[in-house]
Amino acid sequence: MRQRECRRLPGVLTLPGVAACLVLALAGCKPANDPAPAAEAAMEVSTAIAAAVEAPRTVDLPGRLSSTRVAEVRAQVAGIIQERAFKEGASVAEGDVLFRIDPSIYQAEVDAKTAAVARAEANRIQALKQAERADALLEKRAASTAQHDIATAALQQAEADVASAKAQLVRAKIDLDHATVRAPIAGRIGRALVTEGSLAQGDATRLAVIQQIDPIYADFSADASEVGRLMDRAADAAATEVRLVSADGAPRPGAGKLLFSDVSVDAGTGQVSLRAAFANPNGALLPGAYVRVRVPFGVTAGAVIVPPQAIQRSSAGEAQAYVVTGDKTLVLRPLRTGALTEAGWIVEDGLKPGETIVVEGFQKIQPGMPVTPKPWRDAGAAAAAKP
Repeated sequence: MRQRECRRLPGVLTLPGVAACLVLALAGCKPANDPAPAAEAAMEVSTAIAAAVEAPRTVDLPGRLSSTRVAEVRAQVAGIIQERAFKEGASVAEGDVLFRIDPSIYQAEVDAKTAAVARAEANRIQALKQAERADALLEKRAASTAQHDIATAALQQAEADVASAKAQLVRAKIDLDHATVRAPIAGRIGRALVTEGSLAQGDATRLAVIQQIDPIYADFSADASEVGRLMDRAADAAATEVRLVSADGAPRPGAGKLLFSDVSVDAGTGQVSLRAAFANPNGALLPGAYVRVRVPFGVTAGAVIVPPQAIQRSSAGEAQAYVVTGDKTLVLRPLRTGALTEAGWIVEDGLKPGETIVVEGFQKIQPGMPVTPKPWRDAGAAAAAKP
């Protein structure tokens, strides 16, 4: 009976059916004027404009540092070393005491030579008196000419003996003085090559090495054609200033001076040896170290310069930079860089003058992201500009 009534009244819904309809209606309803999700805000980055300037054309050449002067300290007399009077690795002045060798033998030799001089002097005085008597007897014809000649010769021989004894005394004093080993030049002294109690066997024994490293030399080689142009400008001090380059490519503070080039070209390589001098007051540069020497070879017009911070390195070590396009999105572009100058990196390929590059704010950016560029302010230049 109930089934028939339901078929007759299809438009009538039961209470559970009404509730279900209301749930479906609420779930499917959505206001037509709901706002869309807000777009992601563009990242703010510091940017700079790649500038085209006249930059010095330089080349980095491998070289090696060498001391201005090197002195091997050797014993000049034999004996047992009693004392080392210097600190290893310290600076020494010319004439400073370095070692003391047992002087007893040489002091005894000086005493013996002093006595020999006194004996020779006594013999000379005796010969002098005999010669004076011979002169007086010869005048009185009481002595023969032969006797006078013998007395005169004896006097001359006695005087020669005195001179010889004095020379031997001087030699003995020199040996005694050499028992105290002194620094022949000023500079940095290395480790002691002998210890107290060792036997120094004259000049065959090396005691230490002193090197003068302020200034210090850098020896390197360059192509013969480039050296010719460089030496043509040798009268211009600025044109011949060279710099040492650190491992990261940054020039070290303080310029060096080109001293000379070799007089011949290496037949095998076609290169010429060059030498430059650099101030080294704090001793940071050590002889024997390999270095790179930055040598100027003219000026490059229209070189593209970017700040050093703008250059990023890939996992392969290749240079690259983020470039802001016209629609303010980022493009990661590979670059070919040249030398690092005081103004920044010279970009030889991959960037045009006037393009905008990112200098700061790399932490959260990726290629293709929209950015909001703001002018980069060089903190170092601003600090230098303050009075």
